Amino acid sequence: MAPLEILLIGAGNRGTHAYGPYAFAHPDQIRFTAVAEPDPVRRAYFADLHDISPERQFASWQEALAQPQMAHAVLNTTMDQEHFASAIAVMKAGYDMLLEKPMATSAVDCLELVRVAEETGRTLQICHVLRFTNFFSKLYEIVNSGRLGRIVTIDHRENVSYWHMSHSFVRGNWGNTAKSAPMILAKCCHDMDALSWIIKQPVKSLSSFGSLMHYKADQAPPDAPMRCTDGCPIQDTCLWYAPKLYGAIEGTPAVSRFMVNALGPADDSPTAVWDRLTTSPYGRCVYHADNDVVDHQVVNMEFEGGTTCTFTMHGHSDREGRTIRWDGTKATLFGDFSSGRPFEIRIVDHGHEDTPEIIQFDDGAGHGGGDEGLMSNFVKTMRGEQTPHTTTARVSLQSHLMCFAAEEARLNGKVVRFD
Repeated sequence: MAPLEILLIGAGNRGTHAYGPYAFAHPDQIRFTAVAEPDPVRRAYFADLHDISPERQFASWQEALAQPQMAHAVLNTTMDQEHFASAIAVMKAGYDMLLEKPMATSAVDCLELVRVAEETGRTLQICHVLRFTNFFSKLYEIVNSGRLGRIVTIDHRENVSYWHMSHSFVRGNWGNTAKSAPMILAKCCHDMDALSWIIKQPVKSLSSFGSLMHYKADQAPPDAPMRCTDGCPIQDTCLWYAPKLYGAIEGTPAVSRFMVNALGPADDSPTAVWDRLTTSPYGRCVYHADNDVVDHQVVNMEFEGGTTCTFTMHGHSDREGRTIRWDGTKATLFGDFSSGRPFEIRIVDHGHEDTPEIIQFDDGAGHGGGDEGLMSNFVKTMRGEQTPHTTTARVSLQSHLMCFAAEEARLNGKVVRFD
């Protein structure tokens, strides 16, 4: 069977470094045959990696979609605010699509995407990567086997490390609601998807509280400059000193490769990284950026079957990942899905507390293997196969509405009832 030909729209971190490598690992399954990206350096970099001819390199998705259809499907990894317009155009141009989350930045636009997908008969899947990890797949299997009994309550924590918070949600593309989306949507819609998928119950009502507590001007140390590269008086002790986090200091490696990738595909020597930090948004002081999204939020949910759930998202964690607890009438499950350590599920059967069952998983690359699993599942969908993980646009809508409701509840201080 010939490989699936894909047009990439948006050659940033997710398109180039998270999903793009799947074509190298599985050349029999997919091949990128065209790219649309406004940044000429990123566009050329991706095109060179995948041997895409010049006539199939475009400066915008509008330009690409104006051509006769040139691939079987589109991988859409544009910025959040572009998802709606580009996705509508992609489907109307006759392409099936895998779209980065969130599917859109307003509930109305999400509903319209579902309508157009169903009206045109196009496949529209959202990048809910957690579904495709071994960890959450096993959690789904355990819960739905009845092993825990009837689920009474869930505690799910999205622990965003202090350095990831500063990179993505303070200095970076998702720090300002007007430019992207509320953090509960941008960061947590796939957590909400995983919860809905596993519990198999719609949410009945929810409330939410949260705010931006730390990453703002009134918390800045005295004399902190606007940019870390302008000479900061506390650079030796500041947790968020950009040259240290991004590897611009000789002998000090970057905290994460994806952070350096965000600076663009160029020389990553300390000197070159320093130079880019002097002009890049990522060189700004975390107390003097234009961010306004929350740095902590809690959502309290009640599902139709009576199960309650507390969901906590915050940007002050020592490590990156999720920690969970599911309490059923027969057993309690504890889970740790944190990077840098083996993922673990521990099941304690009630009445047998001294003999827990422990299941460990390798810390797979890219969301614990979720990035690769997502791409594999999309290929299967395009070939007519269905798996327990497969979603439609309408299924994805549920998680997004949960996030919009949570933000409404947080802003207005009220309980949102889904009926």
